[in-house]
Amino acid sequence: MSPVPKKGIYLLPNLLTTAGLFSGFYAVISSMNGYYEAAAVAIFVAMIFDGLDGRVARITNTQSEFGAEYDSMADMVSFGVAPALVAYNWGFTDLGKLGWLAAFIYVAGAALRLARFNTQVGIADSRFFQGLASPAAAGVVASLVWVAQEYSIDTSHLSWGLAGVTALCGLLMVSNFKYNSFKEVNWAGKVPFVALLLVMLVFVVVATEPALVLFIVFALYALAGPINTFRSVDKVRLEDVVGDPENDVDAEFTKDEHKPDA
Repeated sequence: MSPVPKKGIYLLPNLLTTAGLFSGFYAVISSMNGYYEAAAVAIFVAMIFDGLDGRVARITNTQSEFGAEYDSMADMVSFGVAPALVAYNWGFTDLGKLGWLAAFIYVAGAALRLARFNTQVGIADSRFFQGLASPAAAGVVASLVWVAQEYSIDTSHLSWGLAGVTALCGLLMVSNFKYNSFKEVNWAGKVPFVALLLVMLVFVVVATEPALVLFIVFALYALAGPINTFRSVDKVRLEDVVGDPENDVDAEFTKDEHKPDA
């Protein structure tokens, strides 16, 4: 007689997901109380936990349907609602309806991005993501707020620009632009010794000006999608930008076995 499987959920990966969810919620609360730099940093902390939970689940063989669904809900808070509210509370409350509309476009884009991923996990192209991943979009918005706070930039000079960037990130998430997933990189392989020195240099640069460096990195990555798409096609069509692409396989993106990089 086969043993009856135990009911319950796996603790460790879901604990990491909960920590990411808490970081996203903390970002919202911090922005409501005027601590915008702490709010931006909290979103990046959520990214760390979001990157750990799926990998820990695979290493410990604790993947589950519950974990995948729970992670999607946590991502919606940390990389959908939190960045939009942080940006809105910080930069464009004075814009009135246009301000909250820009924030809503971002939230709706994140929700659609996650929903599209969850319905297309059966087909994968390990080289690309379809549309800007929600953690990357959150990185653009959060780092922009962080930079402005770090350098004491007057929000009145950035209201329209920040609202535009926030709405644009929402649209990029539901676009068909191809973004490198870096899944093909062999992280377990050997590299020359000089590569370790370069990694150390990167850490030094990031530690010196974390806000500015992170903003540059995420902004360049967000721009890389349209550039990759336009370079890979002879003639740009509407399907290459938005809508249902004719070749679903080329437009798909990879699945993390515990959670999406969405």
